[in-house]
Amino acid sequence: MNVRRRHISATVIAAATALTLGSLSACSSDSSAADGEGGKLDVVASFYPLQFLAEEIGGSHVSVNTLTEPGQEPHDLEISAKQTAQLQESDVALYLKDLQPSVDEAIGQSEVKTKVDAATLTTLEKHGTEVGGHAAEHEDEDEHGHEDEEGSGLDPHIWLDPVKYAEVAEGVGKAFEKADPDNAATYKKNTAALVKKLDGLDTRFENGLGDTKTKVFITTHAAFGYLAERYGLTEEAINGLDPESEPSANRVKDLEKMAKADGVSTVFYETLVSDKTAKTIAADANLKTDVLDPIEGITEKSRGDDYIQVMDANLKALQTALGAE
Repeated sequence: MNVRRRHISATVIAAATALTLGSLSACSSDSSAADGEGGKLDVVASFYPLQFLAEEIGGSHVSVNTLTEPGQEPHDLEISAKQTAQLQESDVALYLKDLQPSVDEAIGQSEVKTKVDAATLTTLEKHGTEVGGHAAEHEDEDEHGHEDEEGSGLDPHIWLDPVKYAEVAEGVGKAFEKADPDNAATYKKNTAALVKKLDGLDTRFENGLGDTKTKVFITTHAAFGYLAERYGLTEEAINGLDPESEPSANRVKDLEKMAKADGVSTVFYETLVSDKTAKTIAADANLKTDVLDPIEGITEKSRGDDYIQVMDANLKALQTALGAE
């Protein structure tokens, strides 16, 4: 077959080349969301526990930014215009619904392709100021009950239970695999490695808290309910789920009586909120004070450089306070 050849102008060639490159770029963008800095998956995490998961699972394939700065109380976070813009440009947004209302609103209004709500990756429970076996014993002690007096709601502090946190990790891993299929094998491998670390942490807590003189501990606010339930303990919180709330006079009296009756030795406080009430109750009841970190951020005051290290420090503090054998 004879083909008539024509001379093609340089202008046409340039135009065709540009069109081809544009099509290749579009195909590349469609096949994987990892088109951020250096070709990495651009992830925005609402606060540290989700940042830790993203970094552990994503490794070198992700670029992770957090909306809550170290030392900032996550419950009080207000999203800035710069952070909103950063969120709009991200590939994946990790958050925990109802923990940070301004984050919920910003993510809801954003055009982020992959939105991962950690609360949907495990089960949440209602917790008041008293959580665990000890709470069940006292449910009917007065006609109003603790739930009515202090209030309760779905507890967002799932990351303080290594088992629930592992469930969230698996969900985040699957989300990364879907968002960036080119690196799915790495995400799967890293997720499995992280879950193994969390399983080891769970074993250390189970063994370390299995035999103690008391099962009751007092905290500043009700952040450790899931941990208490997981390991057969009872958390008595000075405040409810809101760390900034003030306890009633009756609640303070109840805590002092309970501490004496149950052999409680320590009142735990945390580094990101005021320790004034905790130290006042401890002084009045002749108790010690120590830190039990809810790990909402890593700072210079943290007893470790990451989630695992700080959780191990929490275990050691609980063992000392509860009189572990």
